Amino acid sequence: MDLRLKSVDKYYGENHVLRDVNLTVPSGEFVVIVGPSGCGKTTLLRVISGLEQIDNGTIEMDGVVVNDRPAASRDVAMVFQSYALYPHMTVTENLAFSLELEGLSAAEIRTRIEEVFRMLSLSDYGDRKPSELSGGQRQRVALGRALVRKPKLFLFDEPLSNLDAALRMNTRIEIANIHRTLGTSIIYVTHDQTEAMTLADKIVVMREGRIEQAGPPLELYNDPANQFVAGFLGSPAMNFIKSDLLSISNASVVGLRPQYLHLTQTGRIKGKVLHFERLGSDTHLLVEIEATEPLIARLVGQQEFTIGDRVALDFDDENALLFDATGTRVRRPS
Repeated sequence: MDLRLKSVDKYYGENHVLRDVNLTVPSGEFVVIVGPSGCGKTTLLRVISGLEQIDNGTIEMDGVVVNDRPAASRDVAMVFQSYALYPHMTVTENLAFSLELEGLSAAEIRTRIEEVFRMLSLSDYGDRKPSELSGGQRQRVALGRALVRKPKLFLFDEPLSNLDAALRMNTRIEIANIHRTLGTSIIYVTHDQTEAMTLADKIVVMREGRIEQAGPPLELYNDPANQFVAGFLGSPAMNFIKSDLLSISNASVVGLRPQYLHLTQTGRIKGKVLHFERLGSDTHLLVEIEATEPLIARLVGQQEFTIGDRVALDFDDENALLFDATGTRVRRPS
């Protein structure tokens, strides 16, 4: 499904939740939406699905305006953070329920369910009820309930947030494989940067109801349009230093990713060690410097420090990003 949102606005009373949202999702694209809590991510999914009506603008699906089309006729399936399974039904009955409402034949329902069981390794759980399943298994059933409908567009609202780290990784791989297999358009909301960077064809960064920037993951990571996007993507987050501390005159703030900082006797950034974390392959060093927030340096290998040590850090100038007083990117002359 080709999806296009043009100048979409959504209000809840006086609260302007979506502000002039313009977004194009070509057929088969995997789009991940990120942003702080309350920025409008879930509301955007709900207006696309038809669960909420927009106040201004248009939503087009395959070239047809669907503003007034009810959710049931938009050919969209949504997977929520909560599993939303029917507790009194077995796994098979949960998957079959929506297909029965559509009036599909028993043979077609059985074929679709068997296909999803194979895809999600659920064949051994068909007769169980949700209370008899683990969290990961319930999430797979919730995915299966969407998959069995064969929609043109999948909407995922933080589907993995209730899972532990290992299950999140496994389910993330399953979702990526599903996308490769089916080629269906997906719009996926998450707070998890790993999910965003590894799953997305395109990341959309939102703030206060607006789209700040949209593009391929590495484009947003390497070439953010403003300080907000630069600080939002990346873990540990980008460091921001007042430019006058570095004698840089053509910007207000300098952005440096932790991995671009290195220890050196003659470094321009001097401070003391507040904390350090041994991660095995890396060491994260938290350094207090003058007149700004502490910096995080990501150092390669295993290194030892003492709290209070004086250190000097530096960076290669080409790795620094510059921003003006409003947070807009200042680009160097080419």
